[in-house]
Amino acid sequence: MGHRKYSAPRRGSMAFYPRVRARSLESRIRTWPNSMSDKPSLQGFAGFKVANLNVMTVDDREKTPNFGKNLLNPSTLIATPPLKIIGIRGYKNTVYGKRAVFDVFGKDSDKNLVRKASFHNKESKLETIETIADKVSDIEAVVAVFPESLSLSQKKPFVWEIPISAKDSKSKLVFAKENLGKEIRIKEVFQPGQFIDVSAITRGKGVEGPITRFGVKRKQHKSRKSVRAVGTLGPISPAVVMYTVPRQGQRGFHQRTEYNKRILLISKDEKENGEIGIGPKGGFDHFSPVNGDYIIVRGSVPGVPKRLIKMRMPLRKKQKKIVEPKILEVIVRK
Repeated sequence: MGHRKYSAPRRGSMAFYPRVRARSLESRIRTWPNSMSDKPSLQGFAGFKVANLNVMTVDDREKTPNFGKNLLNPSTLIATPPLKIIGIRGYKNTVYGKRAVFDVFGKDSDKNLVRKASFHNKESKLETIETIADKVSDIEAVVAVFPESLSLSQKKPFVWEIPISAKDSKSKLVFAKENLGKEIRIKEVFQPGQFIDVSAITRGKGVEGPITRFGVKRKQHKSRKSVRAVGTLGPISPAVVMYTVPRQGQRGFHQRTEYNKRILLISKDEKENGEIGIGPKGGFDHFSPVNGDYIIVRGSVPGVPKRLIKMRMPLRKKQKKIVEPKILEVIVRK
């Protein structure tokens, strides 16, 4: 019976517990930045992951050895159909946290919204809401994105709330009223060169053992009957297996948020044929041709193609100046 001669750090981070399957394909953003911009706008957006590609840019980081040289950026293409503002929700602060004060939904002719929920028409409330705007601490927009607009098979839209960045509640209410029932495009929220946070559900791997799941080291040859198992499950007393012991279980299909992803490119309207397009004619693998709005984000993004990607304003990094990157070439791999 051998044992470890020296101690070692634990294998696998405890920060990601519990490592279980996500409840839904739609991630939840629980924290939003406190933005007090002069121009009211949404603090987030959403899209669907398309494929990975490479973007050749000029390195604009002044304090790096490669400043001014060509830089190949592994990137991710995200299709971003317009978000439709279908309602307004007001909150007030209480001792128990935020509590909803009112809900207003506009007239909507989209038949697929009924698949999600029944949004009653309450446009007559808009006049009465202005009188209580001072008592409301926060106003958020209820938005919907339709996968069917990208020729995806899912007809049921994704509906959630996005805060509005403005100076005060009155400015937020004015913005929400003006855009109620209208569509917001990606270029009205983000701009090239800006950093954003992305949140999504990762690719599912199924059940994995402790070596793949936690990075546990394989045991020495012939030291035990098992090589890819944990050396010990715990002491003999108390006779219990702690939750901190690496065990086999679910790997992947978790909700993850990645911070500070730089936007390299945002689609622009083409005047020649009136369409916006990128990629091969037949479309990417596992995705239809992208003929609408899209963005290219530097680095990887959680999830598989066709998965919903939620984006928000950066929570950690404060950009003093947004510099648009100089794009030399977009290398698309089918």
